[in-house]
Amino acid sequence: MLSSWKVCCARVPQRWIIAVMSCLAMTTAYAMRISLSIAITQMVAAVESSSNSTSSDETCPSLESTSSSTSASGTYQWDEYTQGIILSSFYWGHLINHIPGGILADKYGGKSVAGLSVLIPAILTLLIPVIVEAFGATGLIVIRFLVGLGSGSLVPAVGALISRWALPHERSKMDALALSGIQVGTVIGNALSGVLISYSSIGWPIVFYVYGGLGILWYPIWMMLCYNNPDVHPFITETEKEYLQKSMKEHMRRKPGPIPWRFILTSVPVWAMLVGRAGYSWGFYMLVTDLPKYMNSVLKFSIKANGFLTALPYLVLWFVNIGSSWVADWLIKSGKVSRTNVRKIFMTIASMSTAVFIVAASYAGCNRALVIVFFTIGVGSMGLFYPSAMVNSLDLAPNYSGTVTAVGGVMLSLVAILAPYVVGVITPNQTLSEWRIVFWITFVVYFVTLLAFDVWADGEVQHWNDLNPQTRDQDEVNNETRTTDEVPSST
Repeated sequence: MLSSWKVCCARVPQRWIIAVMSCLAMTTAYAMRISLSIAITQMVAAVESSSNSTSSDETCPSLESTSSSTSASGTYQWDEYTQGIILSSFYWGHLINHIPGGILADKYGGKSVAGLSVLIPAILTLLIPVIVEAFGATGLIVIRFLVGLGSGSLVPAVGALISRWALPHERSKMDALALSGIQVGTVIGNALSGVLISYSSIGWPIVFYVYGGLGILWYPIWMMLCYNNPDVHPFITETEKEYLQKSMKEHMRRKPGPIPWRFILTSVPVWAMLVGRAGYSWGFYMLVTDLPKYMNSVLKFSIKANGFLTALPYLVLWFVNIGSSWVADWLIKSGKVSRTNVRKIFMTIASMSTAVFIVAASYAGCNRALVIVFFTIGVGSMGLFYPSAMVNSLDLAPNYSGTVTAVGGVMLSLVAILAPYVVGVITPNQTLSEWRIVFWITFVVYFVTLLAFDVWADGEVQHWNDLNPQTRDQDEVNNETRTTDEVPSST
């Protein structure tokens, strides 16, 4: 079978198979992750607002054609605060496993780490309906924590894998393709969830059965097609293997030394990358987690329309991500713009466009068409973050990309935990005026993090990528000794 596959697919570059399968991993993982954001609108019973007003400053009047299906129809009496804890519980588990997963991926390769980061959450996702029925909100919080714990290593593992397969001038494209699974999973998770719930006789549990099943189906295909590096890949042609080895040998070592923690944690460009990712994370996770609630509670869309309209901005984000990443690599390869400036330019456009249009959506009030347009442009602009802050860890340290990506993942998880909690506290009545405060906070976060990234970010490989700490410390001592010996003594 292996020989037949190699003959059949010899002309297919295996590095792009890795990227596509990584994209599917992200797709499956994010569909499982965000499915609860749609499902929870149908799990929770309608809660009376403290204000009965339906003015443009509170909530919008129900659409006549959907008035019977816009409100929550569930049985669980969970207030906004409890829902915020439920939605953020995933990220507490996600936070814990980032750095251990990144270290394991750098040391042993990303294949098995990434595979288990999809398989384990898939099994747990299948159990969610049973757990919720038996233990209510407490059970849901615990199992979502475990789902987050199981999937926390996926992004750093994929980052480590891509760093061993992506040529320097293809880095933005391959990483963007792999990470574009985040948007694809978000689109599928939102759009398909609404349809599944609308037409399924069992209601909201169907989403967890479908997405958990997809994760289990993905796993054996991943293990058969993907490998840690070109040297051990059974399907790769000698031509591609030699091409990769020749192009990547400058900044990649087969066995990286001990992780240079001191240099990583004191690197100004690394911190600039982390701050840039934190800004992106705030807006992305605030919207991906709570936008379905805004569509349901404020704009009063039906569950089916909610799913499709919430998915639309992320579909645009996917196209922008892929297109801008090709443009970024072209600018870098052609020498028209330096890698550092490409990262900063794309970050600037992404941050300001997203911030402005998200705030504008809140001032569009109950003009539903205009709100959807503004959200689509604002969220779509987030695609420009990928050839900037999101790919930057591969620029700075190809040998330790799994670890650096994991450190960035910790920052993302902290923000992802905070975002739904803050939304739950600020929007107890789910009114336009409350949500406007949330969007203005997002504007400020984007502006501040953009300033930090544009001032201190770097797009070049850092010196500590090629030296482990012990070697560098000894080199510094030797250099100081030679300098002292060369200085003539005074008389």
